[in-house]
Amino acid sequence: MTASDDIDAAWSFDLPDAAIARYPTEDRAASRLMHLPLGGSPLLHHHVHELPSLLLPGDLLVFNDSKVLPARLRGRRATGGKVELLVVAHQGRSVRALARPARKLQVGHRLALTGGCEAEVTAAAVEGIVGLELDRDAEEVMLAHGELPLPPYLGRAEEPSDRERYQTVFARHPGSAAAPTAGLHFSPALLDALEEAGVHRTHVTLHVGLGTFRPLRPEDLARGHLHEERRLVPPDAVAAIAAARERGGRVIAVGTTSARTLESATPEGERVPQVVDGSTDLFIRPGYRFRTVDGLLTNFHLPGSSLLMLVAALVGRERLLDAYATAVARGYRFYSYGDAMLLV
Repeated sequence: MTASDDIDAAWSFDLPDAAIARYPTEDRAASRLMHLPLGGSPLLHHHVHELPSLLLPGDLLVFNDSKVLPARLRGRRATGGKVELLVVAHQGRSVRALARPARKLQVGHRLALTGGCEAEVTAAAVEGIVGLELDRDAEEVMLAHGELPLPPYLGRAEEPSDRERYQTVFARHPGSAAAPTAGLHFSPALLDALEEAGVHRTHVTLHVGLGTFRPLRPEDLARGHLHEERRLVPPDAVAAIAAARERGGRVIAVGTTSARTLESATPEGERVPQVVDGSTDLFIRPGYRFRTVDGLLTNFHLPGSSLLMLVAALVGRERLLDAYATAVARGYRFYSYGDAMLLV
């Protein structure tokens, strides 16, 4: 049995195609919410708008405020062949992008991108990622001519409503190549209701890249790390978490990206993260002992993914897969635009 077989055997589940949410709910907070208590009590079924009554006064929600960029660029090679780029990192005119077809892009090749931008290949493909130098600022090019990087399992092209709905209402730092989807469930009205209920909130930033959404491979398991992603834990977030500890509140990460950000910034043996501005390749899987995170709100994830393993590290693999089987049986909606799970 290969390592790939091990992933499939341990982390697979049956999911009918009809369970994949291809569009969001009309109201962000109308999604269903499965509550899986960490103490072992039976799971319960709610809706996201009920969160103010499910959490406790003094609890702290930690959101990822990264903003999704229209990071998919299209163009042509000098031969006329089509090329598609998904920008996963950028600085000024320099970008790293997941390319199709990557094997045909060699150093020195020039690309004509949609909108009149030109790009030169500066680094040959490594695991499908090429280096490029654009003739203008990369973020300007994406904002003017890029497409939202909707997940392929949606089976559709971007529609006008996705520009709003595939973005959290609190997004403020551009840089993600995919949405931090747990945050999509929060509307301004729900945030106000949580505040009125005494639930606090703060923000960290992780720019979602390959480490989050690329399918898990055997070599990832072997080396125990994911692709690096930029992340920031600011001083106000550290202060908010320290205050939650002092008042006895729980620190609940909204999304796996927030959880990885917090855990990567927290030294072993500590319960409060440090201020950090850098990158992380942290791979959380069963056996990991959480430091800052006491609970998690997350969507239902892909089989065999690092996201599924992170959630299992908190609640256990068998109990999580049993909950997923219940979710399928009860008609929960899966993936980016789907329903949510609360683990506290």
